[in-house]
Amino acid sequence: QMSYSRYRSRSRSVDSSDVENPGNNLFVTGLSSRLTDRDLEKHFSTEGEVIDASIVLDPWTRESRGFGFVTMATLKEAERCIKYLDRSVLEGRVITVEKVLPKDC
Repeated sequence: QMSYSRYRSRSRSVDSSDVENPGNNLFVTGLSSRLTDRDLEKHFSTEGEVIDASIVLDPWTRESRGFGFVTMATLKEAERCIKYLDRSVLEGRVITVEKVLPKDC
């Protein structure tokens, strides 16, 4: 019975990180305040299929907070973005691209 519960808890933690973050979610910082979600999507689509691109806005001013998230179709494409788009220039600003860390690590 002990081994069963250990198995269950392990599978649960695998689920939470795999489902919420299969590794294709990217955190992008250093964005110009003029940038739109569409600009971000276009920049990242050079390395693969973009599922979602969103810039985080200040809830009060509705202005860009200078960072955002991009979800790529596959892990391989996300890794290409990190390799080729990290430290790339977008709208005159050098951007940083990194993997979103799982919440539980």
